[in-house]
Amino acid sequence: MTQTLTTNRSTDDLVVPFHCDRCGALAKVRVVLASGSDLVFCGHHAREYDAKLRDIAIEIIDADSEQPVTA
Repeated sequence: MTQTLTTNRSTDDLVVPFHCDRCGALAKVRVVLASGSDLVFCGHHAREYDAKLRDIAIEIIDADSEQPVTA
């Protein structure tokens, strides 16, 4: 299996029906890890863990942003 990093992902499928992995609120941010798995967070928890997430993420997709952020 080949891992591919895409930067043109649609944010339409980011939050529906995903809920924050920390508290269960509606997800606003998806963090893609090098392993291919991902984490989703509400805005509050994404801001709280921002520095740590940037250290481990290969991509951070914010539903409120136009463009994905490559970490």
